[in-house]
Amino acid sequence: MSLLPDSTAFVLPLAMFAFVSSVTPGPNNVMLTASGATFGYRRSVPHMLGICLGGVLMLLLIGAGLGKIFEAEPRIYTALKYVGAAYLIWLAWKIARASSVDQGKSGSRPFSFLQAAAFQWVNPKAWIMTVGIVAAYTPRDDFFVNLLLSALVLGLVNYPSISIWTLFGSAVGRALRTPQALRAFNWLMAGLLLLSLVPIFVEHV
Repeated sequence: MSLLPDSTAFVLPLAMFAFVSSVTPGPNNVMLTASGATFGYRRSVPHMLGICLGGVLMLLLIGAGLGKIFEAEPRIYTALKYVGAAYLIWLAWKIARASSVDQGKSGSRPFSFLQAAAFQWVNPKAWIMTVGIVAAYTPRDDFFVNLLLSALVLGLVNYPSISIWTLFGSAVGRALRTPQALRAFNWLMAGLLLLSLVPIFVEHV
């Protein structure tokens, strides 16, 4: 007897949604671009794995019922969004101050796996993506089997999608020959990260 649900027609639309959500600009991808430019692709792998697996865990927990808590007490969700916004502002400052991985005296280092995984819980775009998958793309019949399949699809699609941004950043980092040029690029990335906060504040205007 197959463990898969009778119909997996939702997988292709889900994969398309996961790809578009993963590959379009957002806090994760801006940070990965800056990390690729400053630290290179290889040193950014734990950051990417943390984003990918952290998002998968988030999807499973929301699907398992955590989302009901936020429906019952929306102030928790609102508080999380503003904590996330404050954290993103701090990250933008850290990115702007990063110069070169060769300048170890600055103490800068790439995100760890756990830092990146934990960050998903205060990342507004991660919430939109995971809640959207549970609400719109995971069939109610055989829900928990479909939820596991949805998590698998998200993980398989997310990692190569975000890798594009890290590779782009790494290529830019090699092209920027001076610390001044890399610093200017990181200031640009910090500005884009701040722009990603606009939807959070516009929503409550």
